[in-house]
Amino acid sequence: MRVLFVASECAPFAKAGGLGDVVGALPKALARLGHDVRVLLPRYDTVRLEHAFRHDQGLAVPLGGGETWCAILEARLPQSDVPVYLLEHDALYGRGYLYDPPAGLCGDNLARFGLLCRGALSLCRHLHWEPDVFHVHDWPTALVPVLTNHLPPGDPLARAASVLTIHNLAHQPRFAASGLGLLGLPASVFRADGLEDHGHLSPFKGGLWHATKLTTVSPRYADEIRRPEHGCGLDSILRFRSGDLVGILNGIDDAVWDPATDPLLPARYSAADLGGKQACKRALQRELGLAERQDVPLFGVVSRMGEQKGTDVLCEALDALLTLGQLALLGSGDPQAEAFLSRRSHHGGARFRAVIGYSEPLAHRIEAGCDLFLMPSRFEPCGLNQLYSMRYGSPPIVRATGGLDDTVEQCDPASGAGTGFKLWDLTPRSLYETARWATGVWRDQKEAFGALQQRGMQRDYGWGSRARQYGELYEWAVRARRG
Repeated sequence: MRVLFVASECAPFAKAGGLGDVVGALPKALARLGHDVRVLLPRYDTVRLEHAFRHDQGLAVPLGGGETWCAILEARLPQSDVPVYLLEHDALYGRGYLYDPPAGLCGDNLARFGLLCRGALSLCRHLHWEPDVFHVHDWPTALVPVLTNHLPPGDPLARAASVLTIHNLAHQPRFAASGLGLLGLPASVFRADGLEDHGHLSPFKGGLWHATKLTTVSPRYADEIRRPEHGCGLDSILRFRSGDLVGILNGIDDAVWDPATDPLLPARYSAADLGGKQACKRALQRELGLAERQDVPLFGVVSRMGEQKGTDVLCEALDALLTLGQLALLGSGDPQAEAFLSRRSHHGGARFRAVIGYSEPLAHRIEAGCDLFLMPSRFEPCGLNQLYSMRYGSPPIVRATGGLDDTVEQCDPASGAGTGFKLWDLTPRSLYETARWATGVWRDQKEAFGALQQRGMQRDYGWGSRARQYGELYEWAVRARRG
């Protein structure tokens, strides 16, 4: 298969969350299976390129009734031959952010990501390369299936199937209906089974109607979004399209996330020898100014702060959690949560530290240095940090929802089962009680806790089997597209 990934994020070039990790890893796994996979994303000014070349010829992209000229830079995904094309347009992408400015909203995101979607078609013609599948991700690239469905029948790109992966249905901005002219789409597409959503233009809704096949990042989330409580107003469409909707669990780049080889850790370790993990804990405690104690558990959190992630519940339970052990937190998002956690960190003594922002090296060190990892999400399409924490021998404490429920097996010391700890009622009390139970296993049942770590570390979280599932899905999509 020839597959073009069109995405707003791709690690390590540009990343705001799990979407970037997926787009940075899945194409490499598909390429190992023999597929011709390429990636297109914007050339944000935050992208640092050391080994990239600029195409001699510029790219003319139809937008707003005229042509917008862009440059194309080409690089490779690390440790692979997968090409990454970066669409450069300084006026739209040279702003120091990916989606929205700090504490504000970007007023021309329809133009920014409309250019990316239209640019995907222009790039294929520029390369004289016709993909079998456009694989697009969330709302920023959901217009690609709409555009391909409105190509003339004789256009070679009209034969391409489209797969839209839903990473998080909650993020679905709407725009003024007048934006239709900017995109060069006919007025007929502005309808309830297209782009129209209560009088506004919704790229995500249009993509859900027009994509050949739909996927989510976990089977449980595919089921949840067909119900009103998780469907974000689009559940009726997803029920209608349920025959084309497949849940495929995310994987992790196990060459990057491996405690035995991770260059970002102060010490290496493996399931066969966990000695280095204690050194990682001590180093993390020193780095964050926590007391160097091995007799209390260290909880870790790496999260975007907000309602989805249960940050409010974590804040309410914080004092109770600190009676059990220490807590190291890395994250950003909701300004009120940031301010509260910063104040508590400043006055947290030797038990609590919050680092506001994001640091990839610190994220690795928290995963390795903590004893238990907290993820009290209200909903979670898949989640990657619980996979990282199990891989790093730090059993996760998760809310049983979406991909967290799919990937974490409840601890049962009596039967020797489990890879982590689950709670169902998302309340401060429930979070504390589950953490207290996990602390008891960590402190009083050393053998059971060690077995929990071993099971988590020895599971296969890589992309190999997931890539094969996507390969089968692409074949299914192409057959459906071409009749």
